[in-house]
Amino acid sequence: MRLAVRFALVLIAIAAPLSAQEAIPAEMRDRIDKAATEIIAKTGAPSASIAVVRDGKIAYVHAYGTADLESKTAASPEMRYSIGSISKQFTAAAVLLLEQQGKLSLDDKLVRWFPDLTRANDVTIREILSMTSGYQDFWPQDYVMPMMLQPTTAQAILDGWAKKPLDFEPGTRYQYSNTNYVIAGQIVEKVSATPLLEFLQKNIFGPLNMTSVFDSDAAPLGPGEPQRYLRYALGPLRPAPKEGRGWMFAAGELAMTAGDLARWDVSMIDQTVLQPASYRQMESEALLANGVGARYGLGVSVGMTDGRRVISHGGEVSGFTANNRVYPDQRAAVVVLTNLDATTASEQLGTRIADILFAEKDPAAGKALDQAKQIFEGLQHGKIDRSLFTANANAYFSEQALKDFASSLGPLGKPQEFTQQSQALRGGMTLRRYRVRFAQKTVRAWTYAMPDGKLEQYMVAAVE
Repeated sequence: MRLAVRFALVLIAIAAPLSAQEAIPAEMRDRIDKAATEIIAKTGAPSASIAVVRDGKIAYVHAYGTADLESKTAASPEMRYSIGSISKQFTAAAVLLLEQQGKLSLDDKLVRWFPDLTRANDVTIREILSMTSGYQDFWPQDYVMPMMLQPTTAQAILDGWAKKPLDFEPGTRYQYSNTNYVIAGQIVEKVSATPLLEFLQKNIFGPLNMTSVFDSDAAPLGPGEPQRYLRYALGPLRPAPKEGRGWMFAAGELAMTAGDLARWDVSMIDQTVLQPASYRQMESEALLANGVGARYGLGVSVGMTDGRRVISHGGEVSGFTANNRVYPDQRAAVVVLTNLDATTASEQLGTRIADILFAEKDPAAGKALDQAKQIFEGLQHGKIDRSLFTANANAYFSEQALKDFASSLGPLGKPQEFTQQSQALRGGMTLRRYRVRFAQKTVRAWTYAMPDGKLEQYMVAAVE
């Protein structure tokens, strides 16, 4: 029986031992803690555990909120959370290790191991790892169906979903599919003659001292660990069911602390587990047959955010969501783990922490923020100091524009929060993005500053 859980949210921040992390500036720590406070309160996630990598080292590890609502156990950094599909990058890394050993090639066809799968003569390992194979996903739903409460096997999943007609021609489309990684995990076991988790322990978890890793497919997290929660629509938090054993194999089976996942992120930055050529393959965007990029590599999403290369992935299993993002060129990473499913809490907090991490490196950010606040307040009254702007910007702020700024922004009152979210370069100017939160509405503002400090642009729009 499921019992309704009612609670008053208490936010608790617990630091990991100093030996486990490098110091970060107090101002940055305070901003991260504030962001966590706000996002947990807004989303209703019971708890979150985070880890921040800065300059290639684990710099901050914290936990917030309540891990177990019934016992009122506070979350701590030593607790393990299910990381869901973030597990896929470990499976992909296992395949790449086997390729380095000369035991397989990413361009091998599946027929070598699974001749009875649909189009096994045509589909390659590379296509299953990059989600371009065409095999149908066995779990696209965001809830646990009755059949998934019962145990299964990898072979049963392949029999049920990898022997159906493909959803598209291999290599022609991207479609996220957990089925792909069940196949990949089976290949690792066949080629290495070793259970997947044993292979990962020997080649990745052990060498990286990731001592907290737990197989949450084999059993649920035990007492003293975060409990899993869900909510129906906007209702109260309720205990979430545990999937039957076997469903998460190779696609989402891992649980660990945020700190241990950050150890893996550091290894990606330093390239200590795989050879450089293997990292290039993992982190390169797959190209479809028509030349369009899939924004996915091998077990990771790949892209650019504010001019920074980011290797990332989200994760969700029943009762848990997670977000992991690595910025290799900046030697930075952010891990956020939560114990509530079907929520964007981990993604929101990951974004906020990344914004804080990189905004701190803008030496002019403080002065620019003060100026942006003053200009915003003036615009709420239809006024600007034209000496702060270029001729182009002054032309933009016509009489009609100033009236519209005043009539739309003035009634919002005084902002409750005005923070810089990011900073980048564009067109020889510095682009800064701001978040302006009011009691009933949040807007975004962004500016372009010329090298001499004058503003070429000051725009405001709703957060949609």
